[in-house]
Amino acid sequence: MWTAPLVFELPAFLMGLLLGSFLNVCISRLPQHQSVLRPRSHCPGCRHTIAGYDNIPILSWILLRGRCRHCHQRIAWRYPLVELSFALWLTFAARTAFPLLKPALPPGPFVVLLVDAAGLAILGFLLIGLLVMDWQTHTLPDAFTLTGSLIGLLLICVRAAYLLPHQYDLLLHGPNPLTSVGGALDQGNIVLTGPEHLILGRLYAMALWTGALFFLQFAYRTLRGREGLGTGDIKLVAMITAFLGFWLSAFAVFLGVTLCAGYACALIARRRATAMTRLPLGAFLCIGGLIAAILGAPVIAWYTSLF
Repeated sequence: MWTAPLVFELPAFLMGLLLGSFLNVCISRLPQHQSVLRPRSHCPGCRHTIAGYDNIPILSWILLRGRCRHCHQRIAWRYPLVELSFALWLTFAARTAFPLLKPALPPGPFVVLLVDAAGLAILGFLLIGLLVMDWQTHTLPDAFTLTGSLIGLLLICVRAAYLLPHQYDLLLHGPNPLTSVGGALDQGNIVLTGPEHLILGRLYAMALWTGALFFLQFAYRTLRGREGLGTGDIKLVAMITAFLGFWLSAFAVFLGVTLCAGYACALIARRRATAMTRLPLGAFLCIGGLIAAILGAPVIAWYTSLF
């Protein structure tokens, strides 16, 4: 009964705390174009280097009562929350890898499960970091969005290489009525193989979203004379699409825009914003991406079943 939690969940939670601590470093430094490796972690107030025993995820924050040991400046709630959030996310990602415990699992399904779990973990790391960065600084660093897109494409290529025979094959046309001059009628099918379908479909989805959003950005700027959609938001959507595909990314965009619109209405109702107020759309797109990664598939399946 304890095998799965001990092998997957507990180590994933502890690893998530450590990686969450590193994610906090990325959140603090990347928007400022600083290195995430040098210098060592230090207090932003007194610049004193943080000792290892004061840098234990969550525990050190609790023992220090949320303050620096040296200057007693308050340490933001963001630090333990990010660590805990990613630890929980990585634990969830580890649960999806439970079937790897089955004995004599064939190489194909084994690699697919491993890639899916790794993709979920990496996507969570990127989206949680981008969510906080955009909320605090209105920036979505290329180090996360563009690198994330490349990682997502790399994972989908690895997954495509281990598909089962004819898995994801797509019949484009059959039989083919097109003939060349002097040629015989071709009665065969035009088929897109599973790997081609998976990889080209993901690239097409990214190109479609990127093109549509760049057009929207250009049209808004032309009509209103000001920026309405940031280029970082477009790169973020492309990254989400690289990991999740077209329909799940569409669900993520729908959720993100809806949540951002609701947030804007709440601010306007409280007279804390106007039509010119800049909103962290990227943060809400990240929330949409996180929800889509977990609930998107069953929600879309339920919705399509209504028709």
